[in-house]
Amino acid sequence: MTWVFVAFIVFSVRLSMLSRAPRGQRLPQTAVLFLFALAPCVAPVSGQAQSTTEKRTLEIADYAQWRTVSGSQISADGRWVAWAYSRVRGDDTLHVEALDSDAAHVIASASGAELSDDGAWVAYFVSPPFLEAEKLRRDGETVTRQAGLLELATGQSFTWDDASSFGFSEGSSHFFVRKRKTNEEAEHDGTDLILRNLHQGFEELIGSVGEAEFNDGGTHLAFTVDAEGKDGNGLYLLDLATSSRRALDNAKERYARMVWSEKGDALAVLRGDTPEKKTERENALIAFQGVSDRSPQRIDVDATGNGGLGDSVVLSEKGRLAWNEDATMLFVATKQQDEELEDWPDDGLPLADVNIWHWADDRIQAQQEQAASRDRDRTYVAAVNLERGTVIQLTNESMRTVEITRDGLWAIARDETEYVSDWRPDQADFYRVDLRTGERATVLEGQLRTLGLSPDSKHYLYWKEGHFWDYRIGDGVHVNLTESAPVDFTNQEYDRFGEKPPHGVAGWTEDGDGVVLYDRYDIWLQPLDGSSARNLTGGRGAADEMRLRYIRTDAEARTIDLGEPLLIDAYGEWTKKEGFFELDGGELEQLTWEDRRFDIPRKAADAERYLFSAQTFQEYPDLYMSAGDFADRTRITDANPQQNEFLWGHRILFDYTNDDGVPLQGTLAIPDGYEAGQRLPMLVRFYEKYSQDLHLYPTPTFRHSPNFAGYVSNGYLVMQPDVHFRIGSSHSDMLESVEAAVRKVVEMGYADPDAVGLSGHSYSGGGSAYIATRSDMFSAIAHGAAPINLVSEFNQLFVGSGQNNHSYDIYGQGRYATNPYDDFQRYWDQSPISGVQNMNTPVLYLHGEADPTVNWEQGLEWYNALRFLGKPIIWLSYPDEGHGLRKLQNRVDFQYRLRQFMEHHLKGGPAPSWMTDGVPYLDKERRMREFAPGIFRSDSTRTRIISEPQAPQKPKGPTP
Repeated sequence: MTWVFVAFIVFSVRLSMLSRAPRGQRLPQTAVLFLFALAPCVAPVSGQAQSTTEKRTLEIADYAQWRTVSGSQISADGRWVAWAYSRVRGDDTLHVEALDSDAAHVIASASGAELSDDGAWVAYFVSPPFLEAEKLRRDGETVTRQAGLLELATGQSFTWDDASSFGFSEGSSHFFVRKRKTNEEAEHDGTDLILRNLHQGFEELIGSVGEAEFNDGGTHLAFTVDAEGKDGNGLYLLDLATSSRRALDNAKERYARMVWSEKGDALAVLRGDTPEKKTERENALIAFQGVSDRSPQRIDVDATGNGGLGDSVVLSEKGRLAWNEDATMLFVATKQQDEELEDWPDDGLPLADVNIWHWADDRIQAQQEQAASRDRDRTYVAAVNLERGTVIQLTNESMRTVEITRDGLWAIARDETEYVSDWRPDQADFYRVDLRTGERATVLEGQLRTLGLSPDSKHYLYWKEGHFWDYRIGDGVHVNLTESAPVDFTNQEYDRFGEKPPHGVAGWTEDGDGVVLYDRYDIWLQPLDGSSARNLTGGRGAADEMRLRYIRTDAEARTIDLGEPLLIDAYGEWTKKEGFFELDGGELEQLTWEDRRFDIPRKAADAERYLFSAQTFQEYPDLYMSAGDFADRTRITDANPQQNEFLWGHRILFDYTNDDGVPLQGTLAIPDGYEAGQRLPMLVRFYEKYSQDLHLYPTPTFRHSPNFAGYVSNGYLVMQPDVHFRIGSSHSDMLESVEAAVRKVVEMGYADPDAVGLSGHSYSGGGSAYIATRSDMFSAIAHGAAPINLVSEFNQLFVGSGQNNHSYDIYGQGRYATNPYDDFQRYWDQSPISGVQNMNTPVLYLHGEADPTVNWEQGLEWYNALRFLGKPIIWLSYPDEGHGLRKLQNRVDFQYRLRQFMEHHLKGGPAPSWMTDGVPYLDKERRMREFAPGIFRSDSTRTRIISEPQAPQKPKGPTP
């Protein structure tokens, strides 16, 4: 045995959704601190690619080396890409690289990049180094950011301190940085704004800016002034071509909700103050049309009082202000004015504090409490017709939401008053509102699923009784579009109780004559005249059991132009292959079809270049660029070259059936170096469906669930089965499908039947508990946040929303289709608690004491029942944690305890003292310090810092 220095990570790496590394052979490393300890090791450590025999196992401390790619984007001209690398407790690093040259820029501690639309500049935020920011927060200091601006051609950069936001004008002639508000107690919100002319290189400082926005077209900057004492408050317009500034309105009042019209030639704002002893600001609405003219037309809207809304209603800055498409109408928020509460007399008798839960309340008190802030500031929508001078109230207390057509002539309003329920589906009545007259007409009653307005403002789509329906807004006619369709658009795979939804809608056609729909596999054109639908993909999807879906490549497009080639995403239901096709004039051409997972490509706005990620179990989802065929692609990032140092594995797909012969699939991750005939310990992780994740990369990370890469590297199989659900038997369905999958893998010769562990959380945490009480197939079960007693859980709360569990259990994920009062036995039989006397499997249970989703008391019931019966359970109860584990130290703690638990029960490893003897409460702090891995230790040896190199290098080699 060789003795080497092994690094126990002191600070782990902050993980983002994606991560990319510079294109180099060396591993660029963000600032990471290590604590070195002497430890035995059986394999040498090397940064170079190695054979399997030279590689080492991936340990929990190693997870902190992994980087993620975030904030990726491609410039409009397709010449530049930008992304940031992130690492746990490390500093983000922004990379901007040219696609047609070796030009590249690396900005330390930077993220949040935005590329200018001419591809000449990149703007970003620069944060203090992570450890410095952490110390500032610990000391109660404010952590501020800089805004940065880099000219890509020259590398010249500029920074501004204390930045809160920035933005480019369309065309990229100008750029502004808004400073943060330094005095949070000040009544005014105005801060400094720096406007930089990117063509001429000069800057202008504008003080006390409340709101600022460039118009569409990039010709003007509009801003409001919100100054101390209201001196100089107003609405201002700056001409970017001449740098001339003019005041459109001035008053010693507050300005808010400034908004440009879609074409950038009309501007509106609210102006007002809060009267003494009132709760709401009383605003005037001021609009300007023809803003680019020397003398724009000003319109002062009298919306309250004689204007139509009444003296007790105000125009409110607490809701949106918006234009219609042609800037002839404004939609403004309204609110009831109210009196401030009188101060309660100080007579030494405090007010009582009681919440009164009444059985007839529309919403239970917990919901009301959670929604109190939103309800207190709730506003309603009024339509202001600038040409007619009319004001129409569109929404109110009973009719709270509205969809407005783009032309501003019609609205579809929703009233759910008659259907408010703790548990029933979200039905509502719908009304058509004529915005010219205010006239209302009933459209639908008790409708469940609506699908929205067409871009041309003529149609309203909804789903009813297994069909797509069109409500023709102008003439009020309903048309069953798919009555004669040669296909069923219902999603028959939907396995919850209640009405089955459709597979989906791709969008409306550019000619306004059709809507593009999905069935299970193919894409269809449904004419709006109700004639028969046409299969655009020629039945190729159904023939190959391949799901085809439209990809919108133009972010600004509102419709689908069937006269142009369309990019199609493809997924093989049973093969799990993915790829892209091109649909052109009825012909479906394969671009790439691979054993790989792709994300949705993002197209450069003005170039035929696409940025996307690709991944497999072995390959991190690095970024790639393609000119459009996708098989021929260039790799942009190399986020985690250190993976070559570690033993890894591969993942296979296998088939099995449940007791009824329903075909199911599962995935099995197999360690490197596996030899046929070996029987290995196996960890099973399940939820609902997981086989679609065959090619999902298992990023090493600290979570409240087992990390697959770590277990596979250490000689475990990791299996993820699909579960087939019936109505009313969720937990027994989990038992049936999971056991069938385990039997299949044992039959295939991979798994040791005496060394199988199970893991689940939340929904599958409950399933894991149920399996623990009904099966002896597993040697150990680790699960968390589990509903244990479905009878008591039915009446408990989702604390985050204040709702009870009634809807979840009947119509939602529970799938029970009834309640425990009508069918007590169903709920009791499906409850893990009903079988605790039969449990023999050792259990490790995780629950956050502040869980807002599954009450902590469910865990208490589980623990006490098993304890009473002398059953083997260890409960890891984390204070101040929710449904998962948020704090890094707790996530790392759980990873170590989970690994020790599984090592003992599946591999015969030693049981640590916390497993054999527990931890006395009075000894907790000392024992936690002893147990804590190096990631938590504050020690004089915690000094080594490895910094990321500043010179980027591009990876070479074949594209996978």
